[in-house]
Amino acid sequence: MSPRPASARSASRAAALVATFAILAWPAGLHAQEPRRSLDLGANATGISIGDSPRWTGLRLNFRDTRLERVDGINLTLWSPKDDGEGDIRGVALGLPVTGGADISGLALAVGGVGAAGSFTGIGASGLGMGAGGSLSGIAIGGLGVGSGGDLRGIAIGGLGAGAGGDGRGLALGGLGLGAGGDVRGIAVGGLGVAAGGAIRGLAIGGLGAASGDAFRGILIGGLGVGAGGGGKGLVIGGLGAGIGGNFRGVGVGGLGVGAGGDATGILVGGLGVGVGGTLRYLAIGGAGVGARTIVGVAVAGLGVGGHDLQGIMLAGGTVRVVESGTLRGVAVSTVNYIQGSQHGLSIGLVNIARQLSGVQLGVVNIVRDNPPGRRVLPLLNWGSTRR
Repeated sequence: MSPRPASARSASRAAALVATFAILAWPAGLHAQEPRRSLDLGANATGISIGDSPRWTGLRLNFRDTRLERVDGINLTLWSPKDDGEGDIRGVALGLPVTGGADISGLALAVGGVGAAGSFTGIGASGLGMGAGGSLSGIAIGGLGVGSGGDLRGIAIGGLGAGAGGDGRGLALGGLGLGAGGDVRGIAVGGLGVAAGGAIRGLAIGGLGAASGDAFRGILIGGLGVGAGGGGKGLVIGGLGAGIGGNFRGVGVGGLGVGAGGDATGILVGGLGVGVGGTLRYLAIGGAGVGARTIVGVAVAGLGVGGHDLQGIMLAGGTVRVVESGTLRGVAVSTVNYIQGSQHGLSIGLVNIARQLSGVQLGVVNIVRDNPPGRRVLPLLNWGSTRR
């Protein structure tokens, strides 16, 4: 056989090289192409998709989302998305038993739970719980609970509780409790308690207690106690007690006691006592005692009323007392009226004692230490005209 020409041998080598490169390149090209994970019935990503399609408009059915980007329409899943597999859902999210997404807007329903890694806006209900890593706005109902990492706005109802890492605004009901890291504005009702790290504006009712880390304005009602760290205005009712860290203006009622660290203006009623660090104005009633540095108005106590400066009408079963260098201006009625400072007005009791007197004492024993020697101790009546 005669040898092949050189041109034929060159052509054969070239063909072999092309075939080799084709074989090497074919698997790489196949691997780079994203495999299909869904059966799509429609055109332009619109229609019906069965499987893990990344983007779809219409009806999408999938077991568990692992690479979802966005759905506009209805997204029905059997399980919660894989981490970082969530996508945005605009429309309806259905879970049998659970479902979730990144940002969800529209309607979300699940037998078990609904979760949004980002925000949720719309209406959501689930047999167990519903939550959003970001804000939650609209209506949210969870058999066990409702929670948001950010603000919660609208209506939230949780069988056990409802909570927000940020502010809560609207209506929130929790079988056991409600909590917000920020402010609460609206109506909040918790079977055991309601608490806000910030301010409370509106109505807060806790079976055991209601508390605000900052000031409040509105109504706080707690089966055991009520508290506000930054003062407040409105109505506070505590089964055992009510305490306000700053100034208070309004009506305060405590089964055992009511207190304010600053000034208190309005009506305060305590089963055992009322105590104010600053000035107490208008009306205070304490089963045992009423005390404040300054009292202006009417104070009534079963045992005693006391302070540095008392102005108005002071009534006590035991004693009305003004501490040293203090002043009574008005009327004091008790068993023993003990004014270690100056009295300007009238005192009525079995025993009346004053260091200085500009007024009248009526009682069995009346003592004015700064009176002339003949009038320092008198029965029935004593008087003085000392001016300070």
